[in-house]
Amino acid sequence: MRAWKTAVGVVLVGVMLFPVYWMVNVSLTKTSDMRADPPHWFPWDPTFEGYAAALGQQLPALATSLFIGLGAVALTLAVSLPAGFALARLRPRGARAIDFLLLVAQMIPAVVMAMGFYAIYIRLGLLNTVAGLIVADSTLAVPFAVLLFRAFMASIPGEVMAAAQIDGASTWRTFRSIVLPLSRNSVITVSLFAFLWAWSDFIFASTLNRNSDVIPITLGIFRYIGNNTTQWNSIMATAVVASLPAAFLLVLAQRYIAAGVTAGAVKD
Repeated sequence: MRAWKTAVGVVLVGVMLFPVYWMVNVSLTKTSDMRADPPHWFPWDPTFEGYAAALGQQLPALATSLFIGLGAVALTLAVSLPAGFALARLRPRGARAIDFLLLVAQMIPAVVMAMGFYAIYIRLGLLNTVAGLIVADSTLAVPFAVLLFRAFMASIPGEVMAAAQIDGASTWRTFRSIVLPLSRNSVITVSLFAFLWAWSDFIFASTLNRNSDVIPITLGIFRYIGNNTTQWNSIMATAVVASLPAAFLLVLAQRYIAAGVTAGAVKD
């Protein structure tokens, strides 16, 4: 029975990872072999011209995506940490209504949000700017982050907060010196998700930053697709290179994510 389950698990993992393998395979395939029939299931005669094009042409786009991702993380944390603390510990009026609105905000399609941002950015002059993309990308993470921080901070024992107040700590000092250090796992989880959402964003980038000279990596990949020719090995090579930071961060922060996502699930 155990061997049967293992076999099923291996097959499912293989099916899920096959697109990743095919991406690597195509990135090493020569342009002349792209339409081979049957297709080349393994790059017996690999070429690195796709990676040369990716590293030679897409490094500025990778740097732009890195800057946008870090900016989205910083803005998300700056907004969601105080908001989550206020909802969890200060209990303002309408807290339940705010929670409901945050849930609804996560259900709004990104295309609808992009149209709204476009109309606003035209008036504010933020079209085709990196700052505009940072603000837009952070809106994907802020509702999730506030709810996650609220759940975790509500689970912090009241005795800890009371002890800080007895020692004369203000609300801000309690938040900075007590709550933030205890929220490390949640902060890492939110930072990672915010960065990955900004790193992989295409809808906001293609709507709000299409005509800019400074573009993120998703638009850099898209520009390889032409009307008459498509540079598939360059597309896939760039996709492989762009996937490496995300994969590295997921492996590095795996244990923090598991702890952060379940934070607040059980209240003492």
